[in-house]
Amino acid sequence: MAEYRRILLNGAITQVERDGDILRAGDGREVAIEDAIHLPPSQPTKIIACHLNYRSRVEEFMTKLPPAPTYFHKPTTALNAHRGHVVRPQRCEYLNFEGEIAIVMGTTTRNVAPDAVGPHIAGYTIANDYGLHDFRDTDAGSMLRVKGSDTLCPIGPGLVTDWDFRAKTLRTIVNGEVAQEGNTDEMEWDMHYLVADLARTITLLPGDVILSGTPAGSRPTQPGDVVTVEVEGLGELTNTIVAGPIPVGDQVGAQPSDSEEVLSTAMGGDWEFRGVRAPRGPGAKHYESELDE
Repeated sequence: MAEYRRILLNGAITQVERDGDILRAGDGREVAIEDAIHLPPSQPTKIIACHLNYRSRVEEFMTKLPPAPTYFHKPTTALNAHRGHVVRPQRCEYLNFEGEIAIVMGTTTRNVAPDAVGPHIAGYTIANDYGLHDFRDTDAGSMLRVKGSDTLCPIGPGLVTDWDFRAKTLRTIVNGEVAQEGNTDEMEWDMHYLVADLARTITLLPGDVILSGTPAGSRPTQPGDVVTVEVEGLGELTNTIVAGPIPVGDQVGAQPSDSEEVLSTAMGGDWEFRGVRAPRGPGAKHYESELDE
């Protein structure tokens, strides 16, 4: 395996290769990993994400998997990097983390069988598919603002080649506490299947990113939270949640909401408001039904 990263080196975008705690450019210049300014490890033309894939997530939502994968699209302007700030807009409360593994394409790929996908993949990286669930009621199923708002797609820190995705552990750690833990063996559809499925009708280009799903445990974050996704063999992706600036507000568009659908999704499951406190993640607060009063 080899690991490549994209960083700012003396003001220039530079691809480097990791050698222990050192990142080395092709011309021999070196920088310590801790001192590097990271960029996303690829420049995709599109980011496509799988909805449900991990068994634990399906059980958490008390639902069933569809007969085939379903997907949504994240704009490339949502891209973020290792140590980047993830912005929770003002008046929003339900910015959830979702630790994932990202597939990065290496070749132009169209109409390939699952058992022939391997050579088309450049490598794998870590992703955090943040969701701004306050807008879940207003996106009409598109997930555009929920998953596509600026900064909500950190990937990195590096692109790892020749990594075997089977039987690998994934954890999301919030402020030092494990919030998610899963294993790729609980995925219903593996990496090669996802690529083959999408490439039936969509041409995948070098650098394109496919997010492969998240295990149970996604919960809201608060400004100041530090979120790290660890994947066995891929390293760690860390980001800090920050509060966004004051927006235009109620002058335009649909506003953030806290409907039952919003709360149910943000808190992890299709629970009902019947005197039950929502299961909570780090930094969040409790909610109760008006029926409790």
